[in-house]
Amino acid sequence: MLLQSRAVFALGLRMCSSHVIKGPLMDTARPSSDMSEFRKTFSKAKHIVIITGAGVSAESGVPTFRGENEKWRKWQSQDLATPEAFSRTPSRVWEFYHYRRELLLNKKPSAAHLAIAECEARLKKQGRSVVIITQCTDDLHRQAGSKHILRIHGSLMETRCVSCGHVTVNKRSPICAALKGKGAPGPDVADAQIPVDKLPRCDESDCHGLLRPNVVFFGETLDSHILTKVEKEMEICDLCLVVGASSIVYPAAMFGPRVASRGVPVAEFNTTATPKTEYFTKSKPGGREVTAHRVSP
Repeated sequence: MLLQSRAVFALGLRMCSSHVIKGPLMDTARPSSDMSEFRKTFSKAKHIVIITGAGVSAESGVPTFRGENEKWRKWQSQDLATPEAFSRTPSRVWEFYHYRRELLLNKKPSAAHLAIAECEARLKKQGRSVVIITQCTDDLHRQAGSKHILRIHGSLMETRCVSCGHVTVNKRSPICAALKGKGAPGPDVADAQIPVDKLPRCDESDCHGLLRPNVVFFGETLDSHILTKVEKEMEICDLCLVVGASSIVYPAAMFGPRVASRGVPVAEFNTTATPKTEYFTKSKPGGREVTAHRVSP
């Protein structure tokens, strides 16, 4: 089995870390950045896995949880995206996610989204397949035309009831009357302190429970059904591309190295080196210009 321990996936939490694991995986690849060699490998691949992260959507203007968007008001974005924060201050967390939802409603797929969708469609005509495993919680891959998408961190355009568990696509704008005009990110903006009964509520009959964004908060267990599908894709792919992913959020950070550990070529497309670049190739930061790196098994 690809995974030495199923707990890496099924019991994996969404965690943020810059730790780079040392050990046997470091010796599974010989560094290479030969694009002609990569093209040959790509032309022969029958089942390609593309792992995408926030960098793909950043080009569409979607804020990440890091860099200049590390804070929302005076709060760390990663500290708001937790079950504890939602339990303590659901109004503040909903303002934060309402702000992100409203931004997404006006965003369009980036060149990367479109290229990935085009690649999937073109290869399908050749009897080859592409699956996208994304950490992004936006809907831009689907808008670009991609069909086979596994969202490991959920979707901002879905809600889940904390009482009955019902999940539904929810693109209302605003998502509820009390949040209209709320969520401005300025450091001096005060919390709206919306009463819990005025926050988004479940439409299921006889429920009316509090809704939350259907995303995986930091510290929560990832959906085991999605992870089972991810594991299968990792086991059968013959080429893996890592695109716009920082490789510091687990367990997704280990997807590429796990594929490389069984001798499958892995290529990283990023504007800068990541904590996992050394697993794949020598670091060649590319500034604003995307660089492509290939690893040979």
